[in-house]
Amino acid sequence: MNLSILIPLLNEEESLKELYSWIIKVMQSNNYSYEIIFVDDGSTDDSWNIIESFSNENPNVKGIRFMKNFGKSQALHAGFAKAKGDVIITMDADLQDSPDEIPGLYEMITADKYDLVSGWKKKRYDSVVAKNLPSKLFNWAARKTSGVELNDFNCGLKAYKNIVVKNIEVSGEMHRYIPVLAKNAGFGKIGEKIVIHQARKYGETKFGMERFINGFLDLITIWFLSRFGKRPMHLFGAMGSIMFIIGFLSAGYIGISKLYHMYNGMKYSLITSNPWFFIALTTMILGTQLFLAGFLGEIILRTKSNEARYKVAREVNF
Repeated sequence: MNLSILIPLLNEEESLKELYSWIIKVMQSNNYSYEIIFVDDGSTDDSWNIIESFSNENPNVKGIRFMKNFGKSQALHAGFAKAKGDVIITMDADLQDSPDEIPGLYEMITADKYDLVSGWKKKRYDSVVAKNLPSKLFNWAARKTSGVELNDFNCGLKAYKNIVVKNIEVSGEMHRYIPVLAKNAGFGKIGEKIVIHQARKYGETKFGMERFINGFLDLITIWFLSRFGKRPMHLFGAMGSIMFIIGFLSAGYIGISKLYHMYNGMKYSLITSNPWFFIALTTMILGTQLFLAGFLGEIILRTKSNEARYKVAREVNF
């Protein structure tokens, strides 16, 4: 199978029929063998009924319905697990991603041998203050932190080799950083393609300004996980040991200083009257706690459970 088109969605009943017809037109005009996987992330409108109607008329259309809204990352993870195509294309369901970009993305994966190709909406139709400027700042920070040179991390239109999606785990809110996850998994050939950004035709965006705050927090998380996720003791243990040694040496200096003054008949005060003693004690306590945090992190890594990230209510055509 050439292509798996993966579409996560939430309450997009107005755009689904137009999007579906558009994708089918592109598939037929390029003679692709394909499957379309809709992942309904707990919609409360008529989205699932529309998806079922697609699957009834076309066996290449498949659907996954979550029991409630678990988030875009979980929807992508569920779709990646089911995808069978040589190339997987992800796109949003709101018609802001153009299916006409699919052949170009497919060509970059198959002919140019990229592991992953991310869309870049160079010309956007969003509000400059509400989305464009925060997006530019966010993408700059992501580039500097991750080392992945992309201009638009948050673009939903991306193409992957099948082996890539089978070897990354998308959880939490990490869908923005799939290229970083792919790089950390060993897939180094990551490209970018300028794609058309269309103005939203129906409904309203499901993401507000909080997505940028969450995005920066996730960026810190993924930076930490990429460097210390498999060895937390290397960070917390080292910091804890350094702090404990500094505190211990400081407390030792204070104690020796008092003994020296006592031995030489010099004026001295109680150790507990010296504020530096409490600073040294606090440093030792914090160092011990950091060391234990690293130790516990190592234990958790070795015993972590595979808790379900989402619950599926129904599936069609799988």
